[in-house]
Amino acid sequence: MKVQDLLDLIGSDFYTGVPDSQLKALCNCLMERYGIDSKHHVIGANEGSCLALAAGYHLATGKVPVIYMQNSGEGNIINPLASLVNDKVYKIPAVFVIGWRGEPGIHDEPQHVYQGEVTVKLMEDMDVGTFVIGPDTTLDEVKKVWESFSKLLGSGRQCAFIIRKGALEFEGKTDYANSYELNREEVISHIADRAGASPIVSTTGKISRELYEYREHKGMSHETDFLTVGSMGHASQIALGIAINKPNKKVWCIDGDGAVLMHMGSLALIGTNKPSNLIHVVINNSAHETVGGMPTVAGSIDIPGIAMSCGYPHAVSVSCLEDLDRELALANSQDELSLIEVKCSLGSRSDLGRPKEAPADNKEAFMKYLST
Repeated sequence: MKVQDLLDLIGSDFYTGVPDSQLKALCNCLMERYGIDSKHHVIGANEGSCLALAAGYHLATGKVPVIYMQNSGEGNIINPLASLVNDKVYKIPAVFVIGWRGEPGIHDEPQHVYQGEVTVKLMEDMDVGTFVIGPDTTLDEVKKVWESFSKLLGSGRQCAFIIRKGALEFEGKTDYANSYELNREEVISHIADRAGASPIVSTTGKISRELYEYREHKGMSHETDFLTVGSMGHASQIALGIAINKPNKKVWCIDGDGAVLMHMGSLALIGTNKPSNLIHVVINNSAHETVGGMPTVAGSIDIPGIAMSCGYPHAVSVSCLEDLDRELALANSQDELSLIEVKCSLGSRSDLGRPKEAPADNKEAFMKYLST
C-alpha cells in the first residue's frame, strides 16, 4: 500500500523515530513532507526518548503522536511504554510504526532472528493493539482496523502497525548527502592498519561490514575484531569492559555518530573511568546511513567537546587523511584515553559483503585471541 494512504488515515501531524531500512518508504515520505522540523518530524537519539518526546507533544497539544522504529528498538521503548504512557499511569495515546526485521520464515541477518520472533508478542504483552501490514494488505483492511485502534487511542492506550518487508510504497526519491570528503572504507583501513594486532570493537552496520571486508581483502584473520552486529549504541561499553579487564592491551573502538547519540551517557562513563588503553574513534557522517541515510544531529554538535567535558583527556576532530594518520599515531603512542572524530562522506560499495561466520564463532575466536 502507498505510505501516503497510511499517514493520511492516521492523521497525525507529529512524527518522531529512529530510521529503519524496512521503513524507507515512510522515512523518505516524511522527509519530503516535513524535512527535519521540530514541530512535525524529529529523528530521535533512541526509540525510548522518541516516545518521551511524543508524550510531551501529547501533553502540550492533546493530539496523538506517531513513533516509528525498527523492531530492534522495541527494547528501548519498554520502560516509558510501561511506566509513562501506559493507561495505568498517564494514559498517553501513541501510534507505533515498526519495521519487522527477522520475520520468521524470511531470511535475515543473525542479530534480527530472535528479535523477529518476539516482535509481535512483545507489543501484545505490553498491551499494545497490534496489526501486521504486509505487501498484500489493502487500505480497506487497514481502515477497518483503524476503527478499533481509534477507540484504544481515545481511552489513552497505544497501537502498533507492524510493517513486513515490501509492505509500504513511496514513489518519491530522496537523496542524502553531506559536505565531507573522506571515504569511510578508506578511513577504516587506516584505523585497522594503525591498530595492528590490537583488538578492535566495531559498531553495528556498515562499519563492521567494512572492517570485515578489509580483513578479507588482506587475507587476514578476523580474530582481532569483535563485530557488534546488533545492539546499536553499545559498542563503546563493550570496548570499555574489555579495556578495564585487559589493561595491558591497547583496545580500539570504531563507533558511529548515530550509535554515539543513541546512548550518549556512555561517554560520561568512559570519561569517568579513563581507561588509558582505550582509543575511541567516532566516524561521523551525520547520517543513519546503514538504514537509508536519514540525517542525525551529529553534524551540528561538538563530539570532541562533549567527550572532553565527560572526562576524556584527549579528543580531536579530523576531516582529512593526513590529520587522521597523525592523530591515530599519537593516540596509539600515548598512555591515555583518546577520542578521534572522523568526518566522512555518505556512501558505500554496492557489493559490500557481510560476515560469513556466525556471531558466536566470532565471539569464540575473539575471546581466544584476547586470552593470548
